[in-house]
Formats: sequence, C-alpha cells, structure tokens
Amino acid sequence: MKPKYTEKDLLDFEKEIASIFNDAKIKAPVHLYSNNEAEMIKIFSGVKPSDWVLCTWRSHYQCLLKGVPMDRLKEDIINGKSISLCYPEYKIYSSAIVTGILPIAVGIGLALKRSGSSDKVYCFVGDMTSESGSFSECLKYCENHQLPVKFIVEDNSKSVCTDTRKTWNVYTLSYEGRNDEFVYYYSYDNMWPHAGAGKRIQF
Repeated sequence: MKPKYTEKDLLDFEKEIASIFNDAKIKAPVHLYSNNEAEMIKIFSGVKPSDWVLCTWRSHYQCLLKGVPMDRLKEDIINGKSISLCYPEYKIYSSAIVTGILPIAVGIGLALKRSGSSDKVYCFVGDMTSESGSFSECLKYCENHQLPVKFIVEDNSKSVCTDTRKTWNVYTLSYEGRNDEFVYYYSYDNMWPHAGAGKRIQF
C-alpha cells in the first residue's frame, strides 16, 4: 500500500512526542526514531493492509504507516503505551521484550503458510537482537520451511547504550548488507537517545 505520510510527517510526529515527553506529560518510557523515514516509507510501500507487522519497543512509525490513526496513537503514547503498542485490527503488535516478538513472527508465518494465505509477516528487530541465538534460530526455521516472514534488521549501532560491534568485537554484523526474501538490513543514525528525548548522561 502507498503510505499516506511523508518523511516530514513522521519526523514531526516524533518531535511532538519528544516535546510532550520533555514537558513531563508522559509518565513512561518512549523510544523515538529519526533519520530512517525514507527507509520506512520504502518498506511499507510493499506492505498490504492484511499483512502482519511485528515490532520491538520502537514502533511509532510502523503504527502510523500500517494505518493506525495519528490521534489514537498519540493518545496511547501519552497514556504510557509507547513500548507496547498493539492494534489487532490493524495487524500490528509490538513487545518490549528483547527477542520476544521473534517466535510470534514464526508462528504467524507458519499459520499463514498452512492456511494457504498470500499474506506476509514483517518483523522489525534491532541490530543487537539480530546477533542473538533466538534470531538465528527463527530465521533458519523460516528459511528452511519457506515461511512468508521477512525480518527487517534496523542498525543504529547500539544495544541500549552499548556499541553492538564492540560488544562482539567485529567490524561487520552477521546480516549487514543483506537484502533477500527473508532479511532486509538497513542502517540509520538516530538523533534521539535510546529512551526519552533529551541528552543522556553516562558514567
């Protein structure tokens, strides 16, 4: 489907959420995106309304691009649901549990294949999650059983505040640069901290 939001629309939404958060009107964590708007619009141009979208805790853009009304999304974020946004009627689910969404993606993909559906599952994960054993196993199962699941690896070079490549002592991540039936990788430089909307101080 053709996304109805522009890159500016998406970024303006995150800036508004950041402002509301910094005014202490959101009593829960928020996780914001930036500098990946073009990638997200490109990805969602191939997502059908009947497809499934699964996300981690940073999912504002996915919700908007999947069709969740902006006012409803904003209200839910203000009410503290930024990291656990789920809209069954739009077939979009998110989880704040690291790797928690992966087996759910596999299960939905298996159900779609068994039912003969032409729908797909798009599962968004961060770069550190993509280096986990759970990711490797779920991807292997989808590949070997030819399930209609595509994993989108979003690389902002961080796992919370830890550099992913330094953690594993590598220059290149396992799926870096991959773009095929099962994995799409892209990188971006997020201007926001891991959580919140201000400057993060580390000791």
